[in-house]
Amino acid sequence: MSEELFRRSFREEYDKQGLELGRFNLAIFGKTGVGKSTLINAIFGENVAATGIGEPVTKGSRLYLDRIGGHLGILDTQGLEVGKNTRELITELDTVLKQTRQRPLSEQLHVAWYCVRGMDRRFEDSEADFIRRLAALGLPVVMVFTQVPMRDGVYHPDALALADQVLGRGLPIADDRVYFTFAQPDPFSGQGTHGLLDLLDATFRAAPQGAFAALVAAQAINTGAKARAARTTIGSAVAAAATAAAIPIPFADATILVPIQLGMMARIGQIYGIPFDRAALMSTLATTAATQGGRAAVTGLLKMVPGAGGGGRSHRSWCRLDLHLRDGAGLARGVPTGGQRTARLGGRGARRRAGALGVPRAVRQVGPARPVGPQGRRA
Repeated sequence: MSEELFRRSFREEYDKQGLELGRFNLAIFGKTGVGKSTLINAIFGENVAATGIGEPVTKGSRLYLDRIGGHLGILDTQGLEVGKNTRELITELDTVLKQTRQRPLSEQLHVAWYCVRGMDRRFEDSEADFIRRLAALGLPVVMVFTQVPMRDGVYHPDALALADQVLGRGLPIADDRVYFTFAQPDPFSGQGTHGLLDLLDATFRAAPQGAFAALVAAQAINTGAKARAARTTIGSAVAAAATAAAIPIPFADATILVPIQLGMMARIGQIYGIPFDRAALMSTLATTAATQGGRAAVTGLLKMVPGAGGGGRSHRSWCRLDLHLRDGAGLARGVPTGGQRTARLGGRGARRRAGALGVPRAVRQVGPARPVGPQGRRA
C-alpha cells in the first residue's frame, strides 16, 4: 500500500471513528462571573472555552453551539442571561429542544450545568424558576457551586448554608444534591482544586447512554475512563482478528490485520484526542511492523501519545497492540504464538505474558471487555 493510499485509508477510518463516537453537547448557565469558562477549561481541557462564535443551533436562533474538537459542543446563549432574559431564554431553549429531538443524538443537548458561586450567600427566585423550567423541558440539570473553599476536607460554612437553602426548595436537580467545585488552584491561599471528578461522574450519570463515548473522549481529567475505552477497543480488535484469521483464506496475516489495526488505532486516536497527522504516523509504524512481523519496530510508537510517552511501562504497553492482534490471529488458527503457546485468548497465560512485557494491568485484558461505567464499575 502506497503512503498516499494509506493516509487516505486512515483518514477515512479516522473520520468514521470520530462520527461513531459522536459529540457530547453541554449547556452551561449561571450569572456572569461565576466561573463557567474556568470550570469548562478544567474538565475538558486548557482554553476550550476560549472559542469564537459557533453556528446557530436552529435557523434564526440566538443560541449557538460552539463545536470544540470533535466530541464536545458548548451551548452559547449569546448575551441572554438568567434573571434578565429568562423568558426569552426558555422560549429559545424550548424551540431548540423540540426541533433537535428529531435529529441524531449528537445534534441534541444532553445535560445542563447550572452554576452558582458558592460564596454568594444568596440564591434568587428567578434562578430556581429557571431550573424548574429547564427540567420541565426534559433537560437534566446538574447543580454546581463554583469557587468553594475547602480546608481539611470541610467545605466553607457559607457554601454549606447556601446549599441547604437551595436543596430546601426541592428543585429537580441531578442526584438531589449540589456539587461543590474549585476549578483553578489559588497559589496565594494555597487552595487546590476539588470536586471536578465528582461533577464529571454526575454528568456521566445524567447523560444519555448514546453520548457516553463522546463524553469519555471529550473530557480531560478521567484518564481511567479513556484507558477503559481504549482497552475495550483493543479487545474488540483482538476478537475480530481471531475471527477473521479462523477463516481459511490464502493470504498472509497482515492482509487480514491491517484494516482491523487501522480501525483500532483510529478509534484510540479519537479517544485520546491525538491529531490526525500524529495518529497517522503511529498507524504507519504499527502497520509496517505488523506487515513485516517485526516487534522492535513498534517499541517507540506511543511515545507520541500525550501522557503515554517518555519511555517505561506506560508507552511499552501501547506498543504491543499489533502483537495482540497477531497473537489473536495465530491462536484462532491454532498456531502457538510467542508466550501464548499454552494460553487461551485473554486467559491467565496471556496476562502473565503481558506482565512480563511490562504491560500495565489497565491494558492487559486483550479479550472483549464488558461495558464499564464512568468509575470503572462493571455493568
